[in-house]
Amino acid sequence: MAQPHFLCMLLFLVLASATACDRCVHQSKASYFSDAAASSGACGYGSLALTISGGHLAAGVSSLYKQGAGCGACFQIRCKDSKLCSSKGTKVTLTDLNHNNQTDFVLTSRAFMAMANKGKGQDVLKLGIVDVEYKRMPCEYKNQNLAVRVEESSQKPYYLAIKLLYQGGQTEIVAIDVAQVGSSNWSFMTRNYGAVWDTSRVPNGALQFRFVVTSGYDGKWVWAKNVLPADWKIGVIYDSGVQITDIAQEGCSPCDDGNW
Repeated sequence: MAQPHFLCMLLFLVLASATACDRCVHQSKASYFSDAAASSGACGYGSLALTISGGHLAAGVSSLYKQGAGCGACFQIRCKDSKLCSSKGTKVTLTDLNHNNQTDFVLTSRAFMAMANKGKGQDVLKLGIVDVEYKRMPCEYKNQNLAVRVEESSQKPYYLAIKLLYQGGQTEIVAIDVAQVGSSNWSFMTRNYGAVWDTSRVPNGALQFRFVVTSGYDGKWVWAKNVLPADWKIGVIYDSGVQITDIAQEGCSPCDDGNW
């Protein structure tokens, strides 16, 4: 059972390290993957990554990946070459870790070309790397709740691994507890990697979850009261019944909105 004082301390620590400056505009560079499938790696989304945002995906540097807490975050990115690129840019979802610190992002070629003015996509692609500015944006999944996928590595009843999908808002999930439906005997889960969490202390019966969700400096508990049935199956995606839509309200100083 997760102890209350431990959870309070954990919540304090994650909130102390959280930042609303994600909302501000940052200057960097971006390049692109030659293989679109390569961008679905470190977060563990696999082929599901291509269904998240129409293939507009990105790998982010460690400060954006945040040891997996940044998985699923959405960003608006635009290149700064006004002759080739639009002022709107493109919106991408972070699905992988970028190990190359020369650029903050590596985009899928589809997302990279989407920054261009009409008819200029190939011209932008030929550049290979461009100066960009970006800011964190809320993720929007209309009529779609947070979903939990039971991973293939799960071994009932000894081990449970889950992947979180369709995490909305400008949020990060920094802790998860699991318990039998109707029970207050919670067990904590551990982030295995990316968007995948696991536990070897699997309660019996149908399962409920509670999440610590942060948004800027704000944090709260979110309860999903009946998620996995008693006969949960590997590979199945289950609706949590809750939507996460929180947006950070605090700003940071100085904070250039970049006229967005």
